[in-house]
Amino acid sequence: MGEEFQSSKPIYMQIVDRIIIDIVQGKQQPGDKLPSVREMAVQMGVNPNTIQRTYTELERMNVVETRRGQGTFVSENGELMEQIARSMQDELIGSFIQRMEEIGVGKTQVIALLQRYMGEEE
Repeated sequence: MGEEFQSSKPIYMQIVDRIIIDIVQGKQQPGDKLPSVREMAVQMGVNPNTIQRTYTELERMNVVETRRGQGTFVSENGELMEQIARSMQDELIGSFIQRMEEIGVGKTQVIALLQRYMGEEE
């Protein structure tokens, strides 16, 4: 029932990424209540302390806010969510470009490959 995690990155950060992706994709809307720490721990198949650390990190990032006695809610700061989405996009593109350069693919060739790939996808 638990999720599969990579060993190269702390589990709590992988869960942070998954929650942020859900928010960016619109699966979690601003103001939505997240599952309790215990519920999320069961869903993810991890220790509740891991989820507590996840929620603490999300709160530090201002992605969520915890309301005493009510739970943890997705931030209603739309501008912040757009900024986070752009940051994730930049990170993914930067990583992709770096990997392509490592295998000797130049910028012009990357653009051509992307155009070809995107043409085949449509």
